[in-house]
Amino acid sequence: MTHMRFYSALFSLSLLFTSCKNLTVSSDDAAFFGGEIINPSNRYITITNSSGTKDTIPLDENNRFLHRIDSVQPGLYSFAHGGEYQTILLEPKDSLLFRLNTNDFDESLVYTGIGSKKNNFFIKTFLDNEVEHKKFLHSKHLEPEEFMVHMKKLRKQKLEYLEEFIANKPSSELFRSIAEQMIDYNYYTYHEMFPFGYYGNDQLIHVKDLPEDFYDYRQYADLNNESLSDLYVYNRFLFWHFNNQALKKYYSNGHHNAFDRMALDYNIEKLRLIDSSITNKTIKNYLLKHNIRDFILNSQDKEATLEVINYYLDKSTDDDDKLYLRELVERANRLKPGHMLPDTQILNPNGNALELSSIIDAPTLIYCWSSVFKLHSRNSHFKINELKTKFPDVNFVAINFSDNDFNYWKKIVRGLNYPSIPEYKFQNPSKAVEDYVITYTHKTFLVDKNGEIISSNISLFDEEIVEQLASLSKSTQ
Repeated sequence: MTHMRFYSALFSLSLLFTSCKNLTVSSDDAAFFGGEIINPSNRYITITNSSGTKDTIPLDENNRFLHRIDSVQPGLYSFAHGGEYQTILLEPKDSLLFRLNTNDFDESLVYTGIGSKKNNFFIKTFLDNEVEHKKFLHSKHLEPEEFMVHMKKLRKQKLEYLEEFIANKPSSELFRSIAEQMIDYNYYTYHEMFPFGYYGNDQLIHVKDLPEDFYDYRQYADLNNESLSDLYVYNRFLFWHFNNQALKKYYSNGHHNAFDRMALDYNIEKLRLIDSSITNKTIKNYLLKHNIRDFILNSQDKEATLEVINYYLDKSTDDDDKLYLRELVERANRLKPGHMLPDTQILNPNGNALELSSIIDAPTLIYCWSSVFKLHSRNSHFKINELKTKFPDVNFVAINFSDNDFNYWKKIVRGLNYPSIPEYKFQNPSKAVEDYVITYTHKTFLVDKNGEIISSNISLFDEEIVEQLASLSKSTQ
């Protein structure tokens, strides 16, 4: 069945290829990028180059598009649709087409045309890495020496597969370089992650007991490779690398209890290491921004937050990032317990607009979710349904924050099949994401019957939420 789907997709794309006029790249430095989207969540896609320049391309009536890029700079680009994105490699004279179904974004993605082989290789690598990430839940419990042998074997297998691929499908040196670095940085990342999984928070002080050669690969890691700065596997390595490096100072300061990732000295040390180790401004500002953002969103200590912010402002050179984080702090403070939940307009399934405050007449759990993260959305709705059964005196409301087509959202809701959970959609999703500080797959608020915030930073899968719901439920009796 998988093979039939693959060849069917190729045939469909071939028709698209032959039906497009003037597709031949006549200029030496131009490229074409086009495709077809099944079940589109909106009417456009965006493509962004490594310098951050973004083009918005509309879909036609057949949910297709074709875009010419003049003076294409060889390297990594990213395209996005409906909140999901993928990275592609474009070089001069490429005529790259893709076909995907939003119901199964990455798994359905297939390329054809000039430049397709290298990009299909990257998609396969991406999907293989997702499988490998799940297996890490088991391999992180291996003894360190066993883990090193295991990871070296995996890396060797991947490099051999790459050599076989290049032997059968001659490719550019740029492709070889990026493919090798994807393999290497994935390998490096798991070594950086390993101590956190193997020792756990309670025993992480023993990170010093790892084999002497455990981090030997670090001599080959480039912390300033801007050409890889849009690559997920590279950025993931950088984050875990500095998480790991900051442990040295953390434990030298006399910490002997369970590791606290929100400790002020640990987070200051991460920022200091980033500033002292990274010379590339693009990479440095990106890492500074995202590390401090995580701290702002999770810290309940205003004085610590202020100290971290001041340290960050002294190190970052990106004025836009500084403005964003100042505003983030203000918005996050407005969502602290004791404040009233900001009001906004939401849409019901009939398309009627109403104020969020109008549906709060009892203690309420408000769950903001995105259809982009399908598995998480389904699991979360299941969890809400379970909590709703346990706490009938509490209202449960789900609000979608994806910037998707209204009818697409209704289709997703029908597919989730939880009719007992009232469903709404933010009328202005992009503004809601800012006002309610939604940065990940979801956001959960607990408010009392008057709309006063009880909690704005808790997971549906945290045991603490059961305690808070029980307390809210008692207040109604």
